[in-house]
Amino acid sequence: MLKQIVYEEEFAKLIEIFADIDESKKRLVEGLIQDAAFLYAENYEIKEKLNKTGMIKYHPDNLTLQKPLPAAAQYLKNLNSYAVVIRTLNGVLLKKEVNDDEDMDEFE
Repeated sequence: MLKQIVYEEEFAKLIEIFADIDESKKRLVEGLIQDAAFLYAENYEIKEKLNKTGMIKYHPDNLTLQKPLPAAAQYLKNLNSYAVVIRTLNGVLLKKEVNDDEDMDEFE
């Protein structure tokens, strides 16, 4: 699958998840949604290549001699950044849910 398609699908998924939040919060997290989709698509492409190469290069005559591939290191950096962005976005969603629950207390 092309990286652009993966980006668009992830972006659409995140936009759908955030469809019900306040418009000002949507504008606030718009960049984070774009970044999350970008990191997801980048890692999709890297992971496709790592599935073929593995994350470590082994010396052909001595398997104890190993070297991590730069793509593997980048994958892990992207993964950590993606996790931070998703955690931040999730915090916005959780805050909305807490506020919705507080609004319901008035009717009980």
